[in-house]
Amino acid sequence: QVQLVESGGGLVQAGGSLRLSCAASGHTFSSPAVGWFRQAPGKEREFVALISSSGGNTYYADSVKGRFTISRDSAKNTVYLQVNSLKPEDTAVYYCARRARSGTTYDPSTYDLWGQGTQVTVSS
Repeated sequence: QVQLVESGGGLVQAGGSLRLSCAASGHTFSSPAVGWFRQAPGKEREFVALISSSGGNTYYADSVKGRFTISRDSAKNTVYLQVNSLKPEDTAVYYCARRARSGTTYDPSTYDLWGQGTQVTVSS
């Protein structure tokens, strides 16, 4: 059974950092592009970052550009999201997802497999 499992979330003060992980089980993670999304209470799920299948191309939402870094380790079947200079508005559940088809990068419907999410809470 194919699964994505996120970890690494937690409670941090503003300005702090975390490294989120997205581990794939049941299949190799080397081929698909993988994205990170987040969802805050009462808000829609929003795109955060995407990494291509090779890892050579990355894309970021404007709100996180320069603060977040997405990377992948194919040998470990894991995609990471390094989140730095955290702000209270970054508080959300963070999800990783496997890209299923081409289309708008920030459109959740172009992703077909989602993890359960990891909570990131940033205190001011």
